[in-house]
Amino acid sequence: MATTYKTPGVYIKEISVFPPSVAQVETAIPAFIGYTEKAQKIVADDLLNVPTRITSLLEYKQHFGGADNEQAIVVNIDDVIDGSANVTRSIQVPEPATKSVFKMYYSMQMYFANGGGPCYIISVGNYSGSVSKPDLDASGGLAQLAKEDEPTLIVFPDASSLTQASSFHNLMKEALTQCHDLQDRFTIIDTYDQASGYAAALRSGINSDPEYLKYGAAYYPWLKSILPYAYDEADVAIVHASETPPAAAVAGGFDGLSINNSTVTENTELYNQIKTELSKLTVTLPPSGAMAGIYARVDSNRGVWKAPANVGVNSIIGPDKKVTNQEQDGLNVDTSGKSINAIRTFAGKGTLVWGARTLAGNDNEWKYIPVRRFFNMVEESVKKATAQFVFEPNDANTWVKVRAMIENFLNLQWRAGALAGAKPDDAFFVRVGLGETMTAQDILEGKMNVEIGMAAVRPAEFIILKFSHKMQEA
Repeated sequence: MATTYKTPGVYIKEISVFPPSVAQVETAIPAFIGYTEKAQKIVADDLLNVPTRITSLLEYKQHFGGADNEQAIVVNIDDVIDGSANVTRSIQVPEPATKSVFKMYYSMQMYFANGGGPCYIISVGNYSGSVSKPDLDASGGLAQLAKEDEPTLIVFPDASSLTQASSFHNLMKEALTQCHDLQDRFTIIDTYDQASGYAAALRSGINSDPEYLKYGAAYYPWLKSILPYAYDEADVAIVHASETPPAAAVAGGFDGLSINNSTVTENTELYNQIKTELSKLTVTLPPSGAMAGIYARVDSNRGVWKAPANVGVNSIIGPDKKVTNQEQDGLNVDTSGKSINAIRTFAGKGTLVWGARTLAGNDNEWKYIPVRRFFNMVEESVKKATAQFVFEPNDANTWVKVRAMIENFLNLQWRAGALAGAKPDDAFFVRVGLGETMTAQDILEGKMNVEIGMAAVRPAEFIILKFSHKMQEA
């Protein structure tokens, strides 16, 4: 509005010469959808199906509790008695015959152990029932997530406990659909199980359009964590096997042994031995929780444009299955295009994430995870920044501001190493204007079209070294 001057004097008017800036949005804010011990902030269940932002495992425990206690842990105590009544004892704790189907808490431990930070928790129920697809999908937790703007990753820690593989794969398809529709998030996908044919099952089960597949990545195998099973000591069954003592031992006054839960008392030698063996019994988990943490770690240390691969996995003993080069050939490149990223152990290096492809593995534009996620970040950042220009005059003055704002942001990305090119003009372009991106009819209809092109860096997935003999010259 023009200023009307009526009183004589000196007036100061500040003139803005700098364009507005684009603030980069967060890139690794996962949303974990699953079952928790409780969902309480003030009163019981007031956080049920409520997306809740947390920043630490301590905060998770405060609002959502801990892990589901195992009910089928058995301790086998075997005693061998010699003629002098000396007892040789061995204690073994096998894997539980049946295991809890709820993995959310363990996945959160893996997430924070691998570099995770702020995240969202959507509790869809407690440990009293079974894992149900309606609780997790577009009619449950996933539907609630669609209302939140900040999350950029989707993780389903409990999905592998669904009773049918078809339910698991349909849930992943619904998550990919949400990612495609909102264009600001990405799904980390586990394999339903590790049985023979897991890859074919995933590829046939997630039969989405290629436009949807670029918004997700799958990982195999599951991981042997260092996390011990949760249990209540009163629920641990003790099975004691003792050989019949020799006659000499009985004659010497040996009266035998009988060990059960009631006879094992705290802070005794046997109690501590049993606790030590129980601590060796660790949880095997789908890799999505750890991968969400790795995404956050790589984004923080390098940038979203860096592939979350060739990095170590923390808090694990190793992969539950070994993947060979030959097996990974079929996982990484397939005629269906649905790549599955392997997690492998290498001598002297430890366990590394050894793949960085989306499910659109044959798409030259979107085959790589960092390319898709980098575009997600730029699109969302620019979208939020340009909202201030809605209803501004659709003229050259506004176009110059918009172009300068976006160019400044992309220049910073180029300097950080996210865009390829010897100079900014090689790395990106921003176009806006009458006769360039808009017609007179577009302006009459209130449309301001902005075209942005970016040469995103791509990972060096295959490094090929070529050697030859050089003839002796002297």
